[in-house]
Amino acid sequence: MSAAGQAKSSAGAPSETLIGLGVVIAALAIGALIYFGKGMGGGSGYDLTVRLAKADGLGVGTEVRLSGIKVGSVTDMTLDPNTFLVTVHMRMDPQVQVPVDSSILVTSAGLLGSPYLSITPGGDDKMLPPGGAIENAQGSIDIMSLVGRFATGGATSNTPPPAPQALPDGP
Repeated sequence: MSAAGQAKSSAGAPSETLIGLGVVIAALAIGALIYFGKGMGGGSGYDLTVRLAKADGLGVGTEVRLSGIKVGSVTDMTLDPNTFLVTVHMRMDPQVQVPVDSSILVTSAGLLGSPYLSITPGGDDKMLPPGGAIENAQGSIDIMSLVGRFATGGATSNTPPPAPQALPDGP
């Protein structure tokens, strides 16, 4: 290699190092925003809670939908050690107000879809305040137990059905 070629390649090394360092810093910054911003639910809005007996499939970042439209997301989940109920904390869109008599259930989009919380609005004129709780709730449904019930004709236990009784003789 000529002296001019060596000078050219060694002069490019610091700029390539700076570009590489810039890419690594940008990737770390994006990763930090995703990691720390995941539970924030967009930052603005108000908080609601709901207590569920089963929260299978839910996690931080799970969508909260009203009429099929995303109106919030799950920000935290805690287990009450006394009642064993899961308290789900949600951050709601400030533009959407939820009536106090609304109900919520854990559902999924199709058989293999990811779970989400679906709010069915009530008819009350009074709205839930920030920090309020949705009282009427249904936790997640175990699909495999439903399939098992269907496959066994609705039987829920392992006990056999009672034996048929003999018909009485004619008149």
